[in-house]
Amino acid sequence: MAKVVTDVVCPFCGTLCDDLVITVTDDETDIIDCQNACAIGAEKFLHLSKAAGHHRVTRPRKRQPDGTYKEITYDEAIEYTAQMLARSKKTLWYGWASTSCEAMSIGHKVAEKAGTMVDNCATVCHGSSLLAIQDVGVPSCTLGEVKNRADRVVFWGCNPAHAHPRHMSRYSIFPRGFFTTKGHKGRKIICVDCRYTDTAKCADEFIQVEQGYDYELLDAFRTALRGEPIPDVVGGVPKERIISAVETLKEGRFGVIFFGMGMTHTLGRNHNIDIAINFTRDMNDYTKFAIVAMRGHWNVTGSGQVLSWQYGFPYCVDLTRRTHARYQPGDTSSVDLLRRKEVDACICIASDIGAHFPIEATRHMAQIPSVCIDPHINLTTEISDVHIPVALVGVEVEGCAYRMDNVPMACRKVINPPEGMLTDEELLEKIYVRLCEIMGDS
Repeated sequence: MAKVVTDVVCPFCGTLCDDLVITVTDDETDIIDCQNACAIGAEKFLHLSKAAGHHRVTRPRKRQPDGTYKEITYDEAIEYTAQMLARSKKTLWYGWASTSCEAMSIGHKVAEKAGTMVDNCATVCHGSSLLAIQDVGVPSCTLGEVKNRADRVVFWGCNPAHAHPRHMSRYSIFPRGFFTTKGHKGRKIICVDCRYTDTAKCADEFIQVEQGYDYELLDAFRTALRGEPIPDVVGGVPKERIISAVETLKEGRFGVIFFGMGMTHTLGRNHNIDIAINFTRDMNDYTKFAIVAMRGHWNVTGSGQVLSWQYGFPYCVDLTRRTHARYQPGDTSSVDLLRRKEVDACICIASDIGAHFPIEATRHMAQIPSVCIDPHINLTTEISDVHIPVALVGVEVEGCAYRMDNVPMACRKVINPPEGMLTDEELLEKIYVRLCEIMGDS
């Protein structure tokens, strides 16, 4: 007999689709089917099914002198991690994007006790967006407001057709909302990018900007909005197209700009986001307008939220002084710390340094004591001294996550984890208790 679990939140991307229907066995040990998810989201569930024949590591592993891995107990892994934290003068604790807010809170308690650096995936994606928001604020909205109200949608430097596959069908282009009853037919979609993407194919207008000229083009948009003269060509875009696009946006009742790493990682970085936010503010002189960052990993937004609640800073947090937190992106950020070889130990949790960091940073991590806490084998687990597998949050463990628009969502548990496997929360709490014992504190 099968059991159907409804209203399941997808633990893949920042869209956090909450309409999944998962069919599981009666004893909640196996997944049979996944409905409503995109192909990638469905794989997050189905790759754990017995039918997939997925080989999974269910116990910690420790690297041996010859490079092979030997299975160890959770107690041994906890002891190694706690001893490493106690001995280290400066530990980097990076990741958090694919775990629950509850686990983050406990992990930060451990980090504060040990006096580590704490950083998340924003440091290599939307960190520049956070800097801009700290500088000038942000006129934003929820995805629900976009679905129900937005009749002008701009995708700038992002490609949700690939990165957030159901974003367009659930919120931004195709759905029929309370005030957008015609769906796609009632919206004007503009895509701005340096290349023609699959998202551009869905747009009413594609504006191809020269790579690295986003700031100049946004400046021209602001200037045209105020009725001032602009050059004949800006960033490869003719003046007439800029003025036409601005007029289209002004005619809408509710507009929104979705921006991605095409803006945060190109020349200008946080200044690109500064001027995009200021253009959004200028648009509010004519109509209602908002701006939303397209956050990637499903709970990277939550990591910034939890760090901000606890320490006042969303990423790049230095807890080494133990009495107060410091925040200096470029100095306390993960890539810089590893490249300068300032840290002598590293813990990667719910992320993959080996797949995303520059080779110089990754090489230093491979040369220092390191632990990777992750349900899966990835590039980071293969260069870490100890790999501690944990239950998969959002599938085998419930917890809170934040959608890209900063709305908290309750993720459901659909099956039980393998027998004896710890959750992130349980593991981190045990590490904290052992660390307190080593340091002679209660």
